[in-house]
Amino acid sequence: MEGMEASFSIVGMWQSMTWLGRSVVIVLALMSVWSLTIAIERLWRFLKAKQESLTVALGVTPLLKQHSLEEALRFTKDLRFRHSHLARVLSAGLTELQYETSQGLPEDFDVVESGKRAIERETLMTTAEMRKGLGNLATISTTAPFVGLFGTVVGIINAFRGMAISGSGGLGAVSAGIAEALATTALGLFVAIPAVWMYNYFLNRVERFQVEMSNASSQLIDYFIKNRARARARAR
Repeated sequence: MEGMEASFSIVGMWQSMTWLGRSVVIVLALMSVWSLTIAIERLWRFLKAKQESLTVALGVTPLLKQHSLEEALRFTKDLRFRHSHLARVLSAGLTELQYETSQGLPEDFDVVESGKRAIERETLMTTAEMRKGLGNLATISTTAPFVGLFGTVVGIINAFRGMAISGSGGLGAVSAGIAEALATTALGLFVAIPAVWMYNYFLNRVERFQVEMSNASSQLIDYFIKNRARARARAR
């Protein structure tokens, strides 16, 4: 019994594995570490984005109400908010509005459309940056079970090889191979399931950030339109 218990321990199963089975375990372990690293980095990144964007929203609103465009632009470009998705979008739009004001562009120049294009470009770039690493999580979540399945096939082959070597079909002849097969299957699922959860969670967060950027962009465009109307009214 003691020998059987030792053979089914982690060390015992590792020692009984073939080099191909060990390679599968190493690959799955690396995939697990990779997905965990991505998850930690994205959690920190999204937490900073949420905190900084809240500060930006509370700070830039009164500046826009006072029509302090230069101060609002400097505020959104502050390095304290380099992780904020709202700061990047608002900065892109305010830059267009401030450029029109400072350069004295022709009256037929449509600052609203120019601002929209600038905001859309920045939104796309910000969204792409926020999706960084999510493709890797999706890849890990879909391929880890298949890597584990490959290890399962290797383990079954090892079980039949043990049966052929011993010349009998007893449990002792196939136990090592079956243990290897089940261990790699379980490890593949252990790697894939958290990766799926994390991928869906982060994807939902990105979609939420997109909604926030869309709302902020819409409000800024409304400000553009009102500001343009006031400028034309003063010109008359």
